[in-house]
Amino acid sequence: MSRYIDEYESVTGKHAPKLASNLDDLFRRIENDAKLPPRGQQAVDAGFTAHTLSDSTENPEIFNYYRWVTKNMLTEFPIKELSAQLIGTSFTTANIFQTDLPQPVTLNQWQIEKMQTINSMTKKAIILENNGVFIYLHELHPKWPLINQSGNDFNQANNQIMLMLKKQGVKMTYLGDIDSSGIQIIDHLSQLLGNPVELLDIQTPNQVIDWLVRFGKESVKRTKELKVKHPLLIEEMNSIHTFGKFVEQEQLIQEYEGLIREWLKRY
Repeated sequence: MSRYIDEYESVTGKHAPKLASNLDDLFRRIENDAKLPPRGQQAVDAGFTAHTLSDSTENPEIFNYYRWVTKNMLTEFPIKELSAQLIGTSFTTANIFQTDLPQPVTLNQWQIEKMQTINSMTKKAIILENNGVFIYLHELHPKWPLINQSGNDFNQANNQIMLMLKKQGVKMTYLGDIDSSGIQIIDHLSQLLGNPVELLDIQTPNQVIDWLVRFGKESVKRTKELKVKHPLLIEEMNSIHTFGKFVEQEQLIQEYEGLIREWLKRY
């Protein structure tokens, strides 16, 4: 029996939620002063969906149990985790622009016009939908050329720099959540850049099916059929809707490492 569960049940008089023991390793790592990945990655590594430990509506029982243990049993142990809180109206990259500034580099909308005169230091880049996955992969591979796309937030700063990089001949491919809204994001980006095939160099229709089979979690909400334009994205949307399953980026870190490494070697 877990000592965290024992303490929780003894003090609160409540039964610990199902799968509460999945968090034992995370709690031990906090006590051992370990450096943790972003909160979403912690949740997925423990067998839950990415928002479980940060959104009280995702899995309320596990969320409340996690909060109780950290607030009552781990008060002497500060949680050392990579932050995924990046400014939504800015544009964050790693190893894309020629600069002496430490990486990653975050640009605000007032800097964009001046960036037109700064050359890129790479001819290839991986666009990542998820803030936490971006910063975690940068931590694991500090020399990789990465772009943080910030989900559905296609602000003018994002659009201008993406088009500028395209004009400079930077080859860009995309990785995002394998769910309906994730496919819509690629569709939006492909309409902006006009290169859907290139964007799907890694996240191909066949790769999407493979990930859905091996890692998919069921959800009606996240797999409803949404409208997209490009045939390849229609194919991926159909796969997600047909399987009724989704895959979050945090589940694919190990997969990404090998696939990105090979993609960077190819180009």
